[in-house]
Amino acid sequence: MAQAMRRQPSTTSLLATDGKPHPLQDTLVAVTLVLGLLAFVTAMFHHLHLLSSWAGLVGILTGGYGQFISVTTRERTALIIGLGLSAIGFFLGMAHGGLFGGVVG
Repeated sequence: MAQAMRRQPSTTSLLATDGKPHPLQDTLVAVTLVLGLLAFVTAMFHHLHLLSSWAGLVGILTGGYGQFISVTTRERTALIIGLGLSAIGFFLGMAHGGLFGGVVG
């Protein structure tokens, strides 16, 4: 007797190509992209170097951990984009005054 096909629940994300949910990886992707975009945009303004350097540093750390535990290629692709934006924002923020510029030292 043929068994009925069971439909997969639609709880999978757009980033998961294996059909399984990855809530931690999806959260790290979102956080890395948001921090990367924040760091990149604020790095264009010299007086926002504290925000851009710290957002970039945290984005690099979350993106690095996300790369370490990522499962699918789509997650890794989004993480690389976020890491690139974070790195650019971090380095420009460091060039404009650094993590503690004017506050310490």
